[in-house]
Amino acid sequence: MENRSNSRVNTFHTKKPKQYSSDEMVFGIQSVTEILRSGKDIDRLYLVKEGSFPEIQQLAFERRVTIQRVPVEKLERITRKNHQGAICFVSSIFYAKLSNVIVGVYEKGQVPLLLVLDRITDVRNFGAIARTAECAGAQGIVIPARGAALINSDAMKTSSGALSHLPVCREVNLEETLKYMKESGIKVVACTEKTDNYLYDIDMSGPTAIVMGSEDDGISDELLRLADHHARIPLVGQVESLNVSVATGVVLYEAVRQRIFSDNEPPVDEGV
Repeated sequence: MENRSNSRVNTFHTKKPKQYSSDEMVFGIQSVTEILRSGKDIDRLYLVKEGSFPEIQQLAFERRVTIQRVPVEKLERITRKNHQGAICFVSSIFYAKLSNVIVGVYEKGQVPLLLVLDRITDVRNFGAIARTAECAGAQGIVIPARGAALINSDAMKTSSGALSHLPVCREVNLEETLKYMKESGIKVVACTEKTDNYLYDIDMSGPTAIVMGSEDDGISDELLRLADHHARIPLVGQVESLNVSVATGVVLYEAVRQRIFSDNEPPVDEGV
């Protein structure tokens, strides 16, 4: 479910630099400017700390694209080509607006089942989670604007096409997002080992948003405080945690079980 260590990991110094494919990457001031003008969704926008990019900054502000100011060494690790201090990565999907997703679910007469991913950074984990979420009937995935996996060709492949059908919403502030969900009548359930409450004691048959935490340190304390319920998955072996994509599947399918079978108990065989 989560790594049980509470220590935060300095991702800049301890993790190996990610590998990016050239078909998803755009670099150079003019090229990045044109991509921002094109209306395509941007997964990452890196600008060198010391640089001045007024037009890119203005377009990013208008498009609500988060700018990450980084040392030039980080840009050099991404590409040795003439990036001019500006690199961005184009998303493989179009992001949905959360309010539209929630309204659409209610208008269809469905019971919301949403998934909030707090800093899931592994691309293949994200793809596997999206595949499971779509199979479980979830109507949307919410990710933060910063600190989330790139939705690239690897994520699309791992999701087995699920990301073509499942809306993904990118939010600047997950705390405000959870508050909005609660105001919309959606119960927030945080999956964490920091509780004595087991998953199977939580009612998820009504409108529910399930929060899953990062591979390194789980759900942030701020989001845990906002959750209506904390739930843990029982672990009886020697290993102290599940892979986050596996844990997500366990939680989602408990919600599915409650929604399908709670009012349709199998008939009792009374014999002949």
